[in-house]
Amino acid sequence: MEQIVLNTPAEGFIDITGQVRKIVEESKVQHGLCQIFVPHTTAGVTINENADPDVISDMLMALKQMVPDLPYRHGEGNSPAHVRSTLVGCSITVPVTDRMLCLGTWQGIYFCEFDGPRKRKVWVQVVGG
Repeated sequence: MEQIVLNTPAEGFIDITGQVRKIVEESKVQHGLCQIFVPHTTAGVTINENADPDVISDMLMALKQMVPDLPYRHGEGNSPAHVRSTLVGCSITVPVTDRMLCLGTWQGIYFCEFDGPRKRKVWVQVVGG
């Protein structure tokens, strides 16, 4: 298993596609699966469009509207981040063919920060099949 370490802003989506691609290429797995996992409860990982940065801005805006700041019972002040993380999810799996991620033309892999700034980890496991 490989690890990507990120120093994140307060919130936002960080494109990690290049780092994951490099891990897949260096794994020497010809055909299989790439599992990307975020071991945090106030962050997530997703696949979305990487051609137009407005899509990512819209995603963050929509998540904020779906999960507003309310008087949550959790006393640390980051309850919206926990809920947003749950909605986005903490893992994705991408097929690997010929040592390459099988992503669509406009797809990118994004780390989603909802409670930064922090030092974060992303775990990447490439398995042959």
